[in-house]
Amino acid sequence: MPGAPNRPPEPTAAPAPPAAPAPEPPERKILRRLVPSHVALLQESWKGSTPPELLGPFEKAEAAFRAGDFAGASGALDLLAIRFAEPRWPSLAEPYRRLRVAIPAPVPPHWDPDHALPADERDRRRSRRALEDQVELAAGCVAWAQAHGIDPDGLPAEVERSRAALAAGVPLPDAAAGIDAVWERLGPKLPRPKAAASRAPPPAPAEETGEA
Repeated sequence: MPGAPNRPPEPTAAPAPPAAPAPEPPERKILRRLVPSHVALLQESWKGSTPPELLGPFEKAEAAFRAGDFAGASGALDLLAIRFAEPRWPSLAEPYRRLRVAIPAPVPPHWDPDHALPADERDRRRSRRALEDQVELAAGCVAWAQAHGIDPDGLPAEVERSRAALAAGVPLPDAAAGIDAVWERLGPKLPRPKAAASRAPPPAPAEETGEA
């Protein structure tokens, strides 16, 4: 109205920042590495016997996981991933090559193509790439299980559920639900990897006897 003092507009509340996603249970992170590593050790390239240098870290990871020692399980899986990358073993086929972790030479940070991105965007891209690897690993593991007479129990549909969710831009924790169902249900059905037979020590030379 005429003569009324000017009043500043009422302040509008700033939008609340998006809630941080709940941290994933550590056992779920371990299963995403443990079960595909298990299937990798069952591949025909090992000719029916897994080298002890590979079987040892896997069994340590499995025992630690059962005991609830998730840090110990993660460390053993890290060692297995490094050994998978060693050139002395038969080359892992796809998709199991995604389990290998080579020890690269140190490089300047700016050589990373994602270095200039904000931290949250770098994390998002890293998480997406990890889930893409998980989808391919799950597809390969389920195909192997079907080829070896293991009941698929609806697991192919779980893989496709995560693949479709990833393509549709569904939030990554939700897109991973189908993959986590694969690892939880497939792991208990897998046979044990067979250890390579250890070489027997050479027999001790027979003592010679003779007359003095």
